Amino acid sequence: MHTRLLVAASLVLTAFLGLTGLGLDRAFRASAETAVHDRLQGYVYVLLAAADLGPNGVLQLPDTLPDARFSTPASGLYAEVSANHGAMRWRSRSALGVTAPFPGDLAPGQWRFERIRTAAGEPLFALGFGVSWEGGGGARNYTFAVAGNLAGFHAQIGRFRRSLWGWLAAAAAVLLAAQGAILHWGLAPLRRVTHDLAAMEDGRRDRLEGRYPRELRGLTENLNSLITGERSQRARYRDALADLAHSLKTPLAVLRGALAEPGRSAQELRGAVKDAAGRMNQIIDYQLQRAAASGRSTLMAPVDVARAAQRIAGSIAKVYRDKGVSWDTRIAEGVCFYGDEGDLMELLGNLVDNAFKWCRGQVAIRAEAVPASAGRRPGLRLIVEDDGPGIAAEQRERVLQRGGRADPGASGQGIGLAVVADIVSAYDGRLELRRAALGGTAVEVTLPAG
Repeated sequence: MHTRLLVAASLVLTAFLGLTGLGLDRAFRASAETAVHDRLQGYVYVLLAAADLGPNGVLQLPDTLPDARFSTPASGLYAEVSANHGAMRWRSRSALGVTAPFPGDLAPGQWRFERIRTAAGEPLFALGFGVSWEGGGGARNYTFAVAGNLAGFHAQIGRFRRSLWGWLAAAAAVLLAAQGAILHWGLAPLRRVTHDLAAMEDGRRDRLEGRYPRELRGLTENLNSLITGERSQRARYRDALADLAHSLKTPLAVLRGALAEPGRSAQELRGAVKDAAGRMNQIIDYQLQRAAASGRSTLMAPVDVARAAQRIAGSIAKVYRDKGVSWDTRIAEGVCFYGDEGDLMELLGNLVDNAFKWCRGQVAIRAEAVPASAGRRPGLRLIVEDDGPGIAAEQRERVLQRGGRADPGASGQGIGLAVVADIVSAYDGRLELRRAALGGTAVEVTLPAG
């Protein structure tokens, strides 16, 4: 990740500095051309100052001009004055032997700045200016033109580019080094998380502990929750298998004893096998349901409690259609269960089934959210009550145990509330049995915020 970020940032930085360099180079080049224009304009003004009309009314210029380069052949600075649409033409000594298309025939007051090339292929900057000169024979139009080679211009551009790209390269190196250091420092918490996870894999740690930045705290808490849930699930499977093996010993011993006892009739053996098989089936169902409880996890999607309650109660009402049970749900909008949907369905199924089974004619299902602090998921308070005979206070502990029933003569295996208790325990919740407002039993399940 560090390498990918560094490469991506380096590419962005390189592109940015490259575009910056190109922009500065273009701006400096335009500035240099403007400087050349201004310099040539100054030379045009020198020519205008030196020009004068001769005795014959023709414009004349001195052989020697203030800048010595105009008098030095092939100096790179050339001047030409020509009459518009006329034969008069004056050229500086430096222009002897130089054939070039100087600007000409310009209207008075017109400037023209352009690049030209001599017959020998030498590139030049040329600036022409049109003037109207009053003489004895009237006004005549002339074009004053000055041209200079590009040697100085290219030398200046070259020096600037070497300086520019040198400084940009140095800046890029410094910024890349700083960027690498910042990335190394910024990603240090992720490396610490990786190191802590490796320590957990080696068995040197049980959970992610340490001072992590706020941005990673949610990740580490979720990982800890996931790891804790997975360990709890494994422990439940292990304990369920151990309990299953232990619990099956008794009915198996009964079966062996019945088979080993001489003189028992086939009908008695069938009864003993039926009782033992029923007992084993009850034990297996309970232990499987107990092991299947998922437990709390921050990675679970929220489950709509109202929808689940309506579905469960509607299905069970069909089973107990003959009783004519009146049931209703009072669940606030948006109340959710943050856990495995199967756990909620198992919990609601057992509670609602018990309520329909023992009620005289009324069942109420209520649920509300348990407030949570900022950044945490709300908990859940679920209450299922009926108008049945209720459960005596001294029996409430017993009915929460496997096989415990308030009425031993009633049908059922006595594992429904025990399964509910195990699911609630898996979510670190609280289960309470009390007298209901309807007169029967109220079972209240409270699952804390997570």
